[in-house]
Amino acid sequence: MSAPAAPRIFISYAHDTAAHYQRVGAFASFLRARIGLDVRLDQWDDSARLDWSDWAIRNILAADFVLVIASPDYKRRANGEAPFDEGRGSQFEARIMRDALTRDLHGETRRILPVILPGGAVEDIPSFLTPYCTTHYRIPEFTDDGVAGLISAITGRSQHERPVRGIWRGAPDSAAGPTLATELPWRDKSADITAGSARIDGISYEHSVVFRTAGPTSGSWAFAEIDLGGRYAHFTAVAGILDDAEDAAFQTGLFCVRLDGEIRHLDHSAFGSPRHTELDVTGVRRLRLEICRPAAGVSPAGPAARTTRPAALAWGTPTLR
Repeated sequence: MSAPAAPRIFISYAHDTAAHYQRVGAFASFLRARIGLDVRLDQWDDSARLDWSDWAIRNILAADFVLVIASPDYKRRANGEAPFDEGRGSQFEARIMRDALTRDLHGETRRILPVILPGGAVEDIPSFLTPYCTTHYRIPEFTDDGVAGLISAITGRSQHERPVRGIWRGAPDSAAGPTLATELPWRDKSADITAGSARIDGISYEHSVVFRTAGPTSGSWAFAEIDLGGRYAHFTAVAGILDDAEDAAFQTGLFCVRLDGEIRHLDHSAFGSPRHTELDVTGVRRLRLEICRPAAGVSPAGPAARTTRPAALAWGTPTLR
């Protein structure tokens, strides 16, 4: 497969001084030899007699991008402040570009790029290129990093990757009061997790994350993963054994909170001893509430009386602010 064609670049500049002339030549050579751009420069087309006005028109109109090198003499000539017979070439090229900008301001603003070489200043950019309200490209040195901003404009690829936008759910409204976790979108959950009422140690929690099983537990974790969207700062809940649990006297539970996949809280609760949980969730996008009843083991009644009853545990009214 053939390589894509390199962007065609025309460099417009004034022959201010011998040093400036050489600096522009070195810059053009760097862009062509190092970066691989198809650069057109008057210094390289002097091997035959030319109509330079025709040459300028053809190159400006055919270029994918025109680089205007800022300098005091270029600005004076482009601004109409120089005698008519001084720097006719740069005066002529500036006039063509002014006409192009008048014809298509949006498209030509993207195509005609003011460039400041080392030692130059923004004040040297011609007025028709609006140096203070549009982008200009300062080249501190002729290196890959030095031309990175200019190359971004030529390729259309930003130096900084735009992050993928998350789901907007509106700004937090403190006046609206607390938000119940059961009312937020659930990304995923275990089959034996439901949202409902839970009575823990004599207190009713109407909006809870409840874990009930029909048979003996295996010790595996059940969970509900809730989408916070980074909108909340504070999380509270009560973790405990349901008052109507079978085998209540021997029922215990493990409770875990993961924030964006990381364990931030791990606690243990026994019947009649609920645990209060409070966490900072500022900027958190995913809240995962996990519940586990350890696998059947030896009960206080002795080896023959094993705890084989189903689990009945809950996160009581998990709330976000």
